[in-house]
Amino acid sequence: MREEDIINIQKEWASGIVKMGELSNDRDSLESFTSDFLDKIYDFDNQVLFKPTKAANEQFRNSKGSAYSYFIAGDDRECQEDNGFALSNWTEILFDNSNIIINEDIAIAMGNYTFKNEASKIKVEYSFVYKNYGNKIKIILHHSSLPYKI
Repeated sequence: MREEDIINIQKEWASGIVKMGELSNDRDSLESFTSDFLDKIYDFDNQVLFKPTKAANEQFRNSKGSAYSYFIAGDDRECQEDNGFALSNWTEILFDNSNIIINEDIAIAMGNYTFKNEASKIKVEYSFVYKNYGNKIKIILHHSSLPYKI
């Protein structure tokens, strides 16, 4: 695993979140894409630790269903507080890695990512852990939070 691999999966993750917003008017396509995206990017077949940015009542989303709920909500969402983070029609998501540490088949990245759409720009702090399964790198830890304000 190389730093370039981590940067590529970060770009793939960002593109997927943007795509969810683009599909927001076609619920069937959105649901199918999001399910496939979660299977491809996250390791919910084993275990994922997921703390999304805008989760307050149910802070930790360690199942595919609760991550799905966070990203696209819907009438059958698992967590009632969810409004569909990815449905904010983000036009660009930029990763700014503070550092990437690679240790054999595990990589850790921490930094800020910025979400932009026509109405807003939000800077969010993140820590991600990635695991290399030989032919595919997947997220096993995703922690996001808004910067501390005094």
